[in-house]
Amino acid sequence: MSDGRFPPTLGRLPLHRRNDTIARLNRFGAEGRPFVFLVDYAAEQAVVEPLDALSPDELAYDFGGVTNVPSPDGPTAVGHPRVGVAQPAALTPHLPAFADYARAFALVQGGLRRGDSFLTNLTQRVPIKTPLTLADIFARARARYRLFVPERWVCFSPEPFVRIADGHIRTFPMKGTIDATLPQAEQTLLANAKEQAEHATIVDLLRNDLSQIATEVHVARYRYVEEIHTHRGALLQTSSEIVGHLPDNYLSQLGDILMPLLPAGSITGAPKLATVQSIAEAETYDRGYYTGIMGCFDGTSLQSAVMIRFVEQKPDGSLVFKAGGGITTRSDAKSEYQE
Repeated sequence: MSDGRFPPTLGRLPLHRRNDTIARLNRFGAEGRPFVFLVDYAAEQAVVEPLDALSPDELAYDFGGVTNVPSPDGPTAVGHPRVGVAQPAALTPHLPAFADYARAFALVQGGLRRGDSFLTNLTQRVPIKTPLTLADIFARARARYRLFVPERWVCFSPEPFVRIADGHIRTFPMKGTIDATLPQAEQTLLANAKEQAEHATIVDLLRNDLSQIATEVHVARYRYVEEIHTHRGALLQTSSEIVGHLPDNYLSQLGDILMPLLPAGSITGAPKLATVQSIAEAETYDRGYYTGIMGCFDGTSLQSAVMIRFVEQKPDGSLVFKAGGGITTRSDAKSEYQE
């Protein structure tokens, strides 16, 4: 039931509150029943639907090749409209006023200087113009994880959240980005002091998060560089891998394992509770599903991603791109605004 604050559905998909979400994840995991899930940033509402009960007209997804849209033409295979733009089409941003960003930046910096937070992920809504529909964007996006809710939003994320398989949970924090075409890009990225500090903070935060629900938690790989692809070309991003050991009955506890980790540390900051409060003060909008998580369970293993690179359709049909970045005491407002 909706109480006015929580809508009962997302499009045609039923929504579940936190406790119901945990129960459904636990039950489907224990049954070995494949499902798709998406959880909003606040971890207050979620879609958790078995694959055999989910129509592709309600939601189109591709999680590392696990997809309900096998056609290379994307959502045209399940009836979602596209405009059929033949040539490459840009997403032209209309940046918010710098004064508005500077106000939010100053609030975040105040918290950082007081010691409330060591790293804060500050986000903004950026109106965009494009001839593409959400369905076009879904079909054209080149990302490891893609999700499309018709007439609502599309997400094309390169960032994994957690993977659960073979008795282990793994998470892969990604912090630090550079244009892959720049000379000595990898060396420059790894040597950047601000990016090093930001990445180290997130690794510590996620290691502590995993320690709440797993044992023998350790950093398996630290600060390795991955290449990701965007419509503007290749980027390099710094990643790490953190691993924890789960109890024998972990499949029947998927909800109890997953939900305490939210919101994801990579899109909040550290320490998490104080940083989330700082974000709420600085940001002037509801993130909704942006920076929540999405993923699927195949009956034995679970993969998930953080919902970044997110385009939302407003009621009047206009589009906004939600974007952000990590802020530290070393950050410069002008540089962060341009990035």
